[in-house]
Formats: sequence, structure tokens, C-alpha cells
Amino acid sequence: MTDVVALAEALLACESVTPARGEVFDVLEAALVPLGFAVDRSVAGEAPDGPVENLLAVRGTSGPHIAFAGHVDVVPPGEGWTSAPFKPEVRGDLLYGRGAVDMKGAIAAFVAAAARVDGPGTTSLIITGDEEGPAIYGTRALMDRMAARGLTPDACLVGEPTSTARLGDMIKIGRRGSVNIWIDVPGRQGHVAYPHLADNPIPRLIAALAEIDAVVLDQGNAWFQPSNIEMTDITVGNPATNVIPAKASARLSIRFNDAHRGDDLATRIAAIVHRHAPEAIVTSKVSGEAFLTQPGALSATLSAAIEAQTGIVPELSTTGGTSDARFLSALCPVAEFGLLNATMHKLDEAVAVTDLHLLTDIYADFLRRSFAQSGS
Repeated sequence: MTDVVALAEALLACESVTPARGEVFDVLEAALVPLGFAVDRSVAGEAPDGPVENLLAVRGTSGPHIAFAGHVDVVPPGEGWTSAPFKPEVRGDLLYGRGAVDMKGAIAAFVAAAARVDGPGTTSLIITGDEEGPAIYGTRALMDRMAARGLTPDACLVGEPTSTARLGDMIKIGRRGSVNIWIDVPGRQGHVAYPHLADNPIPRLIAALAEIDAVVLDQGNAWFQPSNIEMTDITVGNPATNVIPAKASARLSIRFNDAHRGDDLATRIAAIVHRHAPEAIVTSKVSGEAFLTQPGALSATLSAAIEAQTGIVPELSTTGGTSDARFLSALCPVAEFGLLNATMHKLDEAVAVTDLHLLTDIYADFLRRSFAQSGS
């Protein structure tokens, strides 16, 4: 199955809500094996964040190693679709289905491109069933599996939907990091008429949040926008009007550029909180560190392929949320490029059929140029 639309439809027909397992990997494996790929499917992790199914497909044993990375899991479709979200349908010039742009369409395009370009060199696909979820046993488990086999790509292309107005207008060469922080300030419950017998935690939490809100982390730099701290939840949970609460809580989310590390930011926030509430409990989770692939051979080759196929000179950007490129950047130079992102995670997610064919052309051109450069 090397027709990009047919393969995209087959993938979209699989109900692969995070974590994806089974059928969607069957479809992908059936498309890859006839192309000469050795397919390694594995399951990693245990509840609550697992088990997760992953797929590693490799063709070739020598020369430059170009990897393509992506995910077959999708977010829940929600209610209100015009057509069934897991029954792909072409209406007009659009193919509808959950995952059409994020990112089964790109996976289908890369497989179709790999059918056209077989080396000289090594081509691999790093495909997880858990990118939209916790992402603990997905790409990182695949990287461990690759390390055990001594597989290290020379470059990696992630097929996330990066285009904004036209296919080809943006390549991601980096992403900001992300850290979530939970703050719990204890107090002592009591009657509001007898405040001296209680300890209200709310003023201390408010004072800490006010100081945090005034923090300016940086002004941004040549490749990244300024880092930002956002308050995403404040909870007291007090149903009574005459009771001083026993606890007040808040949650923060920080998106940060490459001037910072997640753990350092969490430590800085904890220090502010503890100045106002020494007994507060502050916990954090770093979802990913900021990374940047400096403009170079990878972005130049990909840009040349995009311009040759579309006439567009793509913008190099680090905007947006996080992706599994944050993990893969530890392996090799990594860039992200894929379909238009206008309908990702939305009702009636759809991709233009012409864009599927054009993306296949771009990926094939990118592979040819990558292999040709290495042999020159």
C-alpha cells in the first residue's frame, strides 16, 4: 500500500485514541514490510501510563541514516463531527478523519516517499502509540531500544503539522520546554469569627502568586520568544461561607526557552513560595527541556526540498507547544515539518488530498537530497 491517500485512509480507519495499540500498527507494518523494512514492534511500560505499543522500522545497514519520527495515536474525537471520525471520507478536495493532519497523513506521506527512494543509505521510522498522552513509554522507550541495537540516525525529521497558511511555509527547528508546578499551602481550619484560633492559607498563597506573577524570566532571544509563567488553577474547595479553609492550592505552567532548565525554574518557584509559606509543598514535573537545532545541513536540505516542490522558502521557527522532538534532539539534529495545523485536535479534522501528494513529493525530494549530499 504505497498510494498516500489509500494508506492515509487505512490509518484513519483505526480507532487509535491514546494509547494506540494493535490494528493501526498492523496497517503500518503491512505497508512497510513489502518495501524492505524490518519491522520491530514492542510494548513498554505498565499502568497507569502504559502499556504502550511502539514500532521501529529500518531499511538499510550502511551509509547515512535518515529517520522519520511520528505517532499513530490521536486525541479523542469529541462529539459533533459531520461524519464519523474513524470512517475516513473524501468530501470535495478534503480527506476527513481524526488524525488526518496530526499526524497519520504525514506518516502515510513518508511511507509513500520511502517507496520511491531506497537509499543509498539507511531509512528508519520511529513511530509511537503514545505522543498525545503521558509520552513516558513511547519515543523514549524507542530510543532505548535503538541504543541497544546501536542505531543512531544522522538526522531525524518529525512529521508534526507545522505549516500554518500553506504547506511548506514553516519548519520547526526547536521547541520551548515545559514544566508544570503544583503548590499546596497548608493552614488550620476554623470559624471566621475567631481568626486567632485558625490559620488562613489563602493570603500566603496570594502573596506568593503575586510575586511569581511579577517575575520576568527573559526577553527572548534570536530564536525563541520570551519564556512565560502562567497560573492555570487556584483551588480552595471551601463550600462554607463561615469557615477558614485548611488548605489552598494553585497550579502553574511554564513554557521556557533555551536560557533555562526545567528543574532550575521549579527550584526558583519553590523558593518564592517558601518565603511566603514555609510549610507549603511544591511539586513539579518537567515535560521536556527546550532544544534548538542550529540552522545547518538538515534545515538547508529540507528547505531546498520544500522550495523545489512548492516555490516557498519556509520560515525556521521554534513557536508552538511541545512534541517528541524534545526527546529525539538528544540523538541527532532534528527538525519538524508536516501538514497544515489549522484543524488538528478539532472537530472535522481534515487534510487536502493535494497536500498529501505534495508532502509525499517533498519527503521524497528530502530523502534524495540527503542521500546525494552524503555521497558527494
